[in-house]
Amino acid sequence: MILLENLSIGYMAKNNKKIVVENINANLKEGELTCLIGPNGIGKSTLLRTLSAFQPALKGSIVIDGKKLETLSDKEVSRHIGVVLTTKPRVHNITVTELVGLGRSPYTGFWGTLDNEDNKIVEDSIRKTGITHLAERMIQTLSDGERQKVMIAKALAQQTPVIYLDEPTAFLDYPSKVDMLILLSKLAHDTGKTIFLSTHDLELALQLADRLWLLHPMSHSPKTNPCCDDTKNEYPIPNNYRPTILQIGTPEEMAANGALASFIERPGINFHPETLTISVDKEKK
Repeated sequence: MILLENLSIGYMAKNNKKIVVENINANLKEGELTCLIGPNGIGKSTLLRTLSAFQPALKGSIVIDGKKLETLSDKEVSRHIGVVLTTKPRVHNITVTELVGLGRSPYTGFWGTLDNEDNKIVEDSIRKTGITHLAERMIQTLSDGERQKVMIAKALAQQTPVIYLDEPTAFLDYPSKVDMLILLSKLAHDTGKTIFLSTHDLELALQLADRLWLLHPMSHSPKTNPCCDDTKNEYPIPNNYRPTILQIGTPEEMAANGALASFIERPGINFHPETLTISVDKEKK
């Protein structure tokens, strides 16, 4: 389990701290697929970068395996957290097996030589992601969907208890989006890993996620905020600052408490909490 304790996230902008979300107290559970949703520019990538140790938190702590993230060395982080980004790998003339093998780098020596056990782990990771038929293909010959599966296999080969993914279904056709989220859900349930991803594929997230994290502006949210304390602010607040809150729950819980309707519904766009579906009023087009 990953614990977020009084966590405030943000970044530096023109020598000033830009606060994204404050005082988050939450957890990510093992064996679950958790989807991070919210409008563009709300801070999903900032949250993912902070959880991945790519940028520091403004306040509070992230605890993984009983240890604070900021106290771990780079190698220790790489043995706890695997990260899959949307950007294409900048490598050519390397096979799928060779690329997946790079996931073993936290455990190999200076030369990165794989032993028999490493090779078995690579083969197993390729099998679990259903890309055995691609094992000897060159990475530059793959489609976007195939490449994403290769990067997930690489993260599996890293053998971390946690995998973060930034928009893993971006640029995929709809059947490939479905396949990708089903694969990630199955991996979480079958391997006991904590899998956390950001996505704009809301309807798929509603059907396949075990838990949702919803980031949205306070002005568009219900009055209650079950996970975050928005009353504390230790930084100067600019005049145009609009607090962002994080709400957490199963899709059914988020539908029942009105959080999803508040996020989704607009003139002509309707959310149906009983079926977790979205419809469009054609007359409002």
